[in-house]
Amino acid sequence: MSARILIIDDEDSIRFSLKGIFEDEGHEVLERASAEEGLKCVDVESPDLVFLDIWLPGMDGLMALDHIQALHQELPVIMISGHATIETAVTAIRQGAYDFIEKPLSLEKVLITANRAIETVRLRRENKLLRTVLPEESEFIGQSPVILKFKSLLSQVAPTDAWVLLTGENGTGKELAAQALHKGSSRYQKPFIAVNCAAIPEELIESELFGHEKGAFTGADASRAGRFELAHKGTLFLDEIGDMSLKTQAKILRILQEQCFEKIGSVRTIKVDVRVIAATNKNLEDAISDGTFRQDLYYRLRVVPLHLPPLRERDSDIELLLNRFVIQLSKRYRREPPIFLDEVFPVLKQYCWPGNVRELLNFVERMVILYSGKKVCLTDLPQEMHTKRSIDPSKKQFNISQEISSIITSSDIDFKQAKIAFETKFLTEKLHAYQGNITRLAEAIGLERSYLYRKLKSYGIYLSE
Repeated sequence: MSARILIIDDEDSIRFSLKGIFEDEGHEVLERASAEEGLKCVDVESPDLVFLDIWLPGMDGLMALDHIQALHQELPVIMISGHATIETAVTAIRQGAYDFIEKPLSLEKVLITANRAIETVRLRRENKLLRTVLPEESEFIGQSPVILKFKSLLSQVAPTDAWVLLTGENGTGKELAAQALHKGSSRYQKPFIAVNCAAIPEELIESELFGHEKGAFTGADASRAGRFELAHKGTLFLDEIGDMSLKTQAKILRILQEQCFEKIGSVRTIKVDVRVIAATNKNLEDAISDGTFRQDLYYRLRVVPLHLPPLRERDSDIELLLNRFVIQLSKRYRREPPIFLDEVFPVLKQYCWPGNVRELLNFVERMVILYSGKKVCLTDLPQEMHTKRSIDPSKKQFNISQEISSIITSSDIDFKQAKIAFETKFLTEKLHAYQGNITRLAEAIGLERSYLYRKLKSYGIYLSE
């Protein structure tokens, strides 16, 4: 993604150096030598990213950061300085800076940080575009009893500071629910920080959550605030909480109990005030039985449990959701909307929708693109909607093989051993059925790809099988 980058620094050499780096990467570069001129440029030129020196003549960088945050809160600002202390860096991060880089500037550090910030801009734009397709709480559009009950509970819980545990299958809208809880609370004007615990490598998750000091480990060339610190006074959304290690769970439990922690490599205690919303698509009670999730953390998070119903349990809402998506996506792509014939809806309502509302959205998007202005009939539906429409994944309708049957009837095997034996057999068969395609298998059985990899590895199941 090509970006427009604004550099605000009174040193000509710094501006010249950064300009060359970013232009070589294909970005457009704007330069200003003072905070006052830089703020004017932000208003007029709408940059995607700002590099801002802390020590500037006249208005300093921290004051300029306050002005940018007040009017352009989603604009990432990377602070730079050759004379700043750790306290200054922490202050900048707490004021909303995206990151902090010390001078002399490292080319690698500058590019990595800038690319990460530009990716953040891209994701925010996509989410903004998605919100035009999915207006606020649109995944909760409907009049089915289960969705009305969920919306009622959501509206009751949102204004409080209560911690919430969201459960539900992939695609049911757990992050959307977390955002709705944040927007309905007194913390609305403060940060909403989301963390996908399954997407962060185990060796990096503590650094991401708690931050680190310079030199705490190889590659830690600057102090960095963690997600808990960034969420101070706001809301921290811990998605896929069931994928964290027991070690990380123990540290998070302490933070939740005491609202304080130490960065990696530091003995200084940082106090925070955060509302925690956690989410999972797993059965945490089973994980507790397996010894992979802490019971005390479960009850600490589960102050208010909210379950998002799968789409198959609210099939009366499918037509309403589909019509909304058709209107919005047709506008987005500037195409004539497709016309869904009445014969289509019984099939759509029978289909199990393993990807839930997200799958429905993707289906409608495909139809808008391929059938603009045309009628959509039964034969136009994807094959899986005909062949799998009566399968309900929640009912686990599969044949029990002789091998599984022997596990069940064996008197020499306990529950945990039986569970491992079943999962090994199940994953081996599924991996073979999907010809080693991990991505498709993960989607089909409702697991995160990274979690599935770890499961396969732990059971000694390899692609060659």
